[in-house]
Amino acid sequence: MSNPYVDAAVLGLVEGLTEFLPVSSTGHIILFDDLLGFDGPPGHVFEVVIQLGAILAICVVYFSRLWNVLIGLRSDPRAWRFVIAVLLAFLPSAVLGLVLHGFIKAVLFNTTVVCVSLIIGGIIILVVERFVPTPRYHEVERFTAPLALKIGLFQCLALVPGVSRSGATILGALMLGVDRRTAAEFSFFLAIPTMFGATVYDLYKNWSHMSSDGATLIAVGFVVAFLSAIVVVRSFVNFIGRYGFAPFGWYRIAIGILILGMIYL
Repeated sequence: MSNPYVDAAVLGLVEGLTEFLPVSSTGHIILFDDLLGFDGPPGHVFEVVIQLGAILAICVVYFSRLWNVLIGLRSDPRAWRFVIAVLLAFLPSAVLGLVLHGFIKAVLFNTTVVCVSLIIGGIIILVVERFVPTPRYHEVERFTAPLALKIGLFQCLALVPGVSRSGATILGALMLGVDRRTAAEFSFFLAIPTMFGATVYDLYKNWSHMSSDGATLIAVGFVVAFLSAIVVVRSFVNFIGRYGFAPFGWYRIAIGILILGMIYL
């Protein structure tokens, strides 16, 4: 019999390693849930809440920049443009997520949906890599309101497990003329309100079902996700600057086909 706390640590590691890569952390968590036979708190609360560990990693790695934005709100227009861009991009998925929350959890949280999404998303990554336009935006502080809102609409695609929140926002930004580094960093910053909002909502919906054992499992996953995400965040931007996104596209296609083959063959 597997140890649930070891399973929670493994899932935390998977979350931290995949949250900010365009490979779908939610999709990988669902796959590993099935593989490990993990029986966590009801309502997929564990899978959602441990994402806060990864979000905390963003706050630590980018603390200086986020702090400068915060104190700049008193007088710096650039700080306000940064905040407005993040909030506008967050808005579409927040509204759609509230409306479709029950349907997504009940119908789309399954392995087949994840694998199909991984494969389709991988193909899209390879196509976008070949036809990405010349960048026009090199700083979040220079994003226009329509640009931020359009990136937010791309993020809505990630409500389908396996699509990848970071992948949808990064690829959407690239197609809209944002350079690679800025697209990746904006995806990091956009994750803060998106994942925080999703976590608070899921905890609110499932608070009555929480137990001390469930809280401990979440704590284990949270800490491991935080530590592993720090490693990814520190290295991801440099990686894509050197190799692009194609390796993630091929990985998504391979893992999706492999899992589908294991299920149906």
